[in-house]
Amino acid sequence: MRATVTRGSDDSGNPVQSNPRRTTAACLLILALGLMPGGCFGETFQRGYVLPEGALQQIPLGASQEQVLIVLGTPSTVATVSGEAFYYISQRAERPVSFMQPKIVDQRVIAVYFDKNRKVRRVAEYGLKDGKIFDFVSRTTPTGGADLSLLNGLFRILLDKTT
Repeated sequence: MRATVTRGSDDSGNPVQSNPRRTTAACLLILALGLMPGGCFGETFQRGYVLPEGALQQIPLGASQEQVLIVLGTPSTVATVSGEAFYYISQRAERPVSFMQPKIVDQRVIAVYFDKNRKVRRVAEYGLKDGKIFDFVSRTTPTGGADLSLLNGLFRILLDKTT
């Protein structure tokens, strides 16, 4: 036995009947379609250090280590191989749909190198460009050495944590 509900009449005076199951299904479909976009929007994840706007311009060559700490804050890590350096590490990942794995879209390491008197000798901003470590400040790819192997290690650690 099928339950029907009479709702008014058509133009010829005949009663019009609707199916409660069909009405419920239509309401549920409309509700589901309305809620779906809320869970599907992409997300951006920022991990690590967030560089304040114009911060690198406030660190001239010859600036003191204390001035670097005031402007940039505490570094992510410090190296003492052949001089001293502060490293500020960041990573940005995006997820186009909420149930997918995040994809790394940008990784950066800001390196501030100091001389023996603890004054800024050089500032570099490394990232991955075409799969190779690239200095975005001087627009060069660094050559081999202790610093490059440290940067390779940092990027490997960041990649391993996200997979």
